[in-house]
Amino acid sequence: ILLGYIDLSISAACGLTGMVAAIAMTSWGLPWVLACLIGVLAGTLIGAVNGFLINKTGLHPFIITLGTQTIYFGVMLVVSHSQNVYGFPAQFSAIMSMEFFGILPFNACIALAAAVILWFVTTRTKLGRNLYALGGNREAAWYSGINVHLHQMIVYMISGTCAGLAGVVLIGRLNAAAPTAGTGYETYAIAATIIGGTSFFGGIGKIPGVVVGGLIIGIIN
Repeated sequence: ILLGYIDLSISAACGLTGMVAAIAMTSWGLPWVLACLIGVLAGTLIGAVNGFLINKTGLHPFIITLGTQTIYFGVMLVVSHSQNVYGFPAQFSAIMSMEFFGILPFNACIALAAAVILWFVTTRTKLGRNLYALGGNREAAWYSGINVHLHQMIVYMISGTCAGLAGVVLIGRLNAAAPTAGTGYETYAIAATIIGGTSFFGGIGKIPGVVVGGLIIGIIN
């Protein structure tokens, strides 16, 4: 949204990456840390596919990600045989349900860590400055020498990676991976972003504001 674009596939990416991590733990017998890493990397790959299709076709991301959302939901149904996946290692379940100081869930720590990293990227790096420039005026950014396609690819890979983190957190909360997990989550993500002060037209927005928007949506839910 900071680029003036959108990613409707994050809900499906969240569900699919969680399912991949769950299958890696239960069916492939991989250690839970490696399984979770594979799930997150699957999200990165999903984001790369979205970015590639947007760059190569020139179609609006709304159209591309609406289509890939349906595909990813379909893939999730296929790989799970339309059944819940459960039976995770006890250590994974224990860590994902852990609380620091009795009040701060481990899941919240993951979200805060991701927010801090993205705050640093958007405010303290050349990449972050370029993203604001692209969102503000894409043509002017291109004339300034910014590689538009590369930055679009990076942004969608970041989006997919965050969806992968959310997928792992989701199966940790539910202690199961459902073939319909993540349905409708893109609405919450968009709402949290806009409530947090991000312009739907791009170029304006801060990570702390999005965090506050997410908290507001969470409280309402």
